[in-house]
Amino acid sequence: MFTLLRGLWKYFFRKDEYYVLILGLDNAGKTTFLEQTKSLFINNYDGMPLNKITSTVGLNVARIEQGSTRLIFWDLGGQEDLQSLWDKYYAECQGVIYVVDSSDPENLAMSSQTFRKVILHPDLEGAPLLILANKQDRQDALPLTEVESAFNTGVESIGDRDCKIQRVSALKGEGVTEGIEWLTQRVQQSRRAQMKSNSQ
Repeated sequence: MFTLLRGLWKYFFRKDEYYVLILGLDNAGKTTFLEQTKSLFINNYDGMPLNKITSTVGLNVARIEQGSTRLIFWDLGGQEDLQSLWDKYYAECQGVIYVVDSSDPENLAMSSQTFRKVILHPDLEGAPLLILANKQDRQDALPLTEVESAFNTGVESIGDRDCKIQRVSALKGEGVTEGIEWLTQRVQQSRRAQMKSNSQ
């Protein structure tokens, strides 16, 4: 009887888990975005002050829950020597968030080239992509149209997978909820999620 009740409890309260990579150049605001996400989606979350965040060396992991869905984020360091480790996580993820520092026009082309290398990797085929034009709270931030224009070179590489580019301020929390809600819906519907489900 206990086994039956335990099985029913697991069935009704289980959560579908999806792994999401947070990528981008160093200082794009990846960890700030992740901390803001946790503060918005985790009740009574008391994290680090956003103005104290430094460059990630290695990996930050976080979990949030959206109804019956659990998203597990892997926030990877963006320094050039750490980018060579990104592909070790590609096969296991169901979605990608790529963060762009829209207040840094000098590195916009490099960010676009890095993004293109990421999405051309065969282990990311079919993964939904959320591109965040971050730091839109700053007066020197490029408008979304200019960020879109810089990333248009990679459009043909995106193929038929879901992709969205949106303006955010990770520091202020603007656009964070909308981005997470969009990505949650897309990872649930993606072919990668169905493949994962069929393999279990």
